[in-house]
Order: sequence, then structure tokens, then C-alpha cells
Amino acid sequence: MSTKTEVSNLPTPTVGGLSLYLAQIKKFPMLDAEEEYMLAKSWKESGNLKAAHKLVTSHLRLVAKIAMGYRGYGLPVNELISEGNIGLMQAVKKFDPDKGFRLTTYAMWWIKAAIQEYVLRSWSLVKMGTTTAQKKLFFNLKKLKNQIAPGQEGDMRNEQVEEISKRLNVDSEEVVNMNRRMMGQEKSLNDPIKAGETDEWQDWLVDDSLDQELIVSQKQEYEDKKELLKDAIKILNIREKEIIEARRLCETPKTLDELSKKYKISRERIRQIETKAFEKLQKSMINASKSKNLLPSN
Repeated sequence: MSTKTEVSNLPTPTVGGLSLYLAQIKKFPMLDAEEEYMLAKSWKESGNLKAAHKLVTSHLRLVAKIAMGYRGYGLPVNELISEGNIGLMQAVKKFDPDKGFRLTTYAMWWIKAAIQEYVLRSWSLVKMGTTTAQKKLFFNLKKLKNQIAPGQEGDMRNEQVEEISKRLNVDSEEVVNMNRRMMGQEKSLNDPIKAGETDEWQDWLVDDSLDQELIVSQKQEYEDKKELLKDAIKILNIREKEIIEARRLCETPKTLDELSKKYKISRERIRQIETKAFEKLQKSMINASKSKNLLPSN
């Protein structure tokens, strides 16, 4: 099954059209165990694309449910769902019905892994900014760049940088740096989340037992992440560890001003240390996840 082919045949979550997407996926019937098994066998043994498509569409609500658990990262919900759908299709592609478990159980990990990979690619861009203006820059840069210089790749001209800097009230240097970092992104990340489109998600899943499976899975994931973080934080020096804990791991995070006074260095220097420490943690946790097979192989 070609991921690109299947994507084109599925409903697409779009900014501003999320409610329509939810209505569309709710129309796809859920499968009982026997029907799911027969469809999976047909796909696995004879490459029946219609069977594969039905397996995918019957689990789109699961993707949407899981994707909502990641909306706190500040990324567009439609992007989270799209990434999760790709993970779902990978799960269907590799699913073996003779192993004795349902596709839901198998697919959850693939869906979450796809979304988590997307979040890890994007989170540092969103969270590293300490101001609302910087976050606004992240979500709107690509849109403004397309308006000012449609189709242009690479660095922008000085006048284009100045125009975006003025519109979003950020330094020109921040515009240049963010543009360079975002040029490597495959997905459109500039669209903001619209208020009111993420309510009442618990009603979208028909099978209540699915929520129990998610709870168990999320609990295990939480424990895994705690262990990864516990190991990863050992690579930081004392000051990095104290600052990352004060800024990101406390219930009431310390401000840059508070830490600046404590360490007798500038706010900007505190921010730099925090950024560097976070990037070191992120890299260490990703590598540890791969070495411990906590992420599925392609």
C-alpha cells in the first residue's frame, strides 16, 4: 500500500474545515473482530486495496482521538491528525491478523510514534521562543513569506525580512534564523489552531473499551518517558540541569528574570543555556528511544 496513494483517497483535515472532517470520518463504520480479521487477511494475502482502505477509514476516529492528546504542544490539530493518519497506514501495512490482537492495539503505537516524531521535529521551534511574538513568528512566517515572495526558496532579501519583522514585531535576525530552521520542515506548520474546534472529542469513539486501552498505553508511555528523561538529564552540567528544571520541569516555572538574578548573568544568556540544554536532552532521548526500540522501525 502506497502511503501517498492512500492519503489522496482519504478525507483531509484542513484548518477551518476540521468540523467537516470530523463529520466525514464519523460516517465510516467501526469493524467487529471477525470483519477486521477477514479484511486484514485479504489485504495481507492478496493485496486487496479496498480491504486496506476500509481498515484505515474505520480507525480514523482513533487517530483523531490520539492526536488531541498532543494539542498542548501548540501545533495545528490538522497537522497532528495528518501525521497520525500516516502512522495508521503504516500500521495497516504491517499488521498481521494471525498474531491474535486487534488492529486498534497494534495501530495505537504507530499512530503515536508518527505524531511524536512530528512533535519532536517541531517542538523546539515552538517552545524555544520565550515570547508571544516568537511563537507568532513560527506560526505565520511561511504564510507571510508566500504572500511577499511566492515560490521563493532559500534566504529572503533584506527588504522581505524587514517587512515580516515589522508585521510580526520581532527582530530581523529572528526572522532570518526561523526561516532557515523551517526550510528543512516537510509539513506546513504556520497555520494557528482555531478556538472552538477541539471540544467534545470524547464523544467521537464508539467503543468505550478503546479509552481504557488508551489509558493503559498512555500510562506506559509516561513511565517510559520518565525513565528516558531521568537518564538523559545526567548528560547536563549542574547549571544546565538547574535551569532546565527551573524553566521546564517545575509546576511553577521560574522566569528568565528570576534566574538571571540568581546566576548573575543576563536573561539572554539564561535563554541560551536553556535552549542548549533542551536540545541536548531532546537528542539524547530520541537516541535512547531508538536504542531501546521504543519507536517502531520503518
